[in-house]
Amino acid sequence: MPKFEPVIGLEVHAELATLSKMFCGCPVVDSTSAEPNSSVCEICTGMPGTLPVINQRAIEYALRVALALNCNIAETSVFARKNYFYPDLPKGFQISQYELPLAQNGWLDFETENGERRIRIRRVHLEEDTGKLLHREGYSLVDFNRSGVPLLEIVSEPDMRSTEDVKVFATSLRSILRYLEASSGDMEKGAVRFEANISLRPLGTEGLGTRTEVKNLNSFRAMVKALDYEIERQDQILAGGGEVKQETVGWDEVRGVTVSQRGKEEAHDYRYFPEPDLPPLHIDPAWIDRIRIELPELPSEKKARFVSEYHLTPYTADLLVEERAVADYFEVAVAHDPDTSPTKIANWLTGEYFSLLNLAGVEIDQSKVSPQSFAELVAMVEREDINATSGKEVLEVIFETGDSPIEIVESRGLAQLNDPQAIMDLVNQVLAENPKQVEQYLAGKTTISQWLFGQVMRAAGGRANPALLRTNLEQALKILEESCRSGG
Repeated sequence: MPKFEPVIGLEVHAELATLSKMFCGCPVVDSTSAEPNSSVCEICTGMPGTLPVINQRAIEYALRVALALNCNIAETSVFARKNYFYPDLPKGFQISQYELPLAQNGWLDFETENGERRIRIRRVHLEEDTGKLLHREGYSLVDFNRSGVPLLEIVSEPDMRSTEDVKVFATSLRSILRYLEASSGDMEKGAVRFEANISLRPLGTEGLGTRTEVKNLNSFRAMVKALDYEIERQDQILAGGGEVKQETVGWDEVRGVTVSQRGKEEAHDYRYFPEPDLPPLHIDPAWIDRIRIELPELPSEKKARFVSEYHLTPYTADLLVEERAVADYFEVAVAHDPDTSPTKIANWLTGEYFSLLNLAGVEIDQSKVSPQSFAELVAMVEREDINATSGKEVLEVIFETGDSPIEIVESRGLAQLNDPQAIMDLVNQVLAENPKQVEQYLAGKTTISQWLFGQVMRAAGGRANPALLRTNLEQALKILEESCRSGG
């Protein structure tokens, strides 16, 4: 039984989906593909004598997130200079917020395997992103395209007690950011980045242990692996009577270990003071009310509605609401064909269709399969116009071509064979052509019936109604058994 429990808080940095940077008019470009230093100016590179101007759209996106996280919005907040020296920080300081942030004291509720959890949100504040260092053998290059991009920092309280808590909190938060269209949430491009503060304490106590800050968590998988490693590392230190050192560590994905980077800074190390070039930020309460009214239905609300309205399982509803585009697609498909069970549409969507999307690396809103065509396909399977195997084939063709399911079924001759006599004729044909297997079945090897089933289905070109085929095959084999027993 473990003697210690982890205490974990997250700092989440999300690049906001504005067209221009936080304090200047430079366009926001893809820092992973754009020509280095192609979107920079005197302001975002910190030239002397330049003055920043606040991006109003960035404030609006930040307010959306803060309201979705149940935070208290400050009618007046202040930008500050966070002083530190690093090659990708051209001014020698970062414009951020500290003593008077935009929003505080919120929470996020989510479901885990152990029930509902509530994680408190300490603060939500705005700042500017730094540039990016590109390390080469023996030297480093600096790209300032990302410098000055609006960055939203969301800081949780240390309320998480397991890596499962952390993963579900992080995925839920990323989903909210995308629903609000405040951030792309693209972790591969660094649009959302996580840092975890973690300590261990004896079970049953309420104090906080010495914490480490874990950086370089650029995927959910890396985050879980890094925290599992750090929990085990600290547990071994404490179990052996040692003391954990307060420090910042980085996650080394290749070696699967955390690596010490520097001693953990405190707020006073950054020498915060109010940004003299920016006046206090005053938020009109009427603007906050308008944004609150315009908030979309959030993932947790949508999940509850999908369960109650469409009678989906919580697990299936979770899969559908994680991405807003998927949830919208599902609802359009259901509305297109109200006679088809929403559960059947959801099962095909989260099963066969998700597999195709994942294999192709395509988002659902980029797919050639319209929700209307998808609903028609599922309806054809449910009406037994085609069987499930043919349905999968049709879906693959729609995915490649965008053609309608009816045209594909007709052109490929995939309509399901539902004629009982035609199926019985095929059954009798297969039994006559495979006397050895029939003899094995009659001798007691009943599992051979599955092989015979497959042969009939092959003879039918995969189009036979499976239930009808199985019934007819069982009937024919039963007749043969009775004939064998009677000596016929």
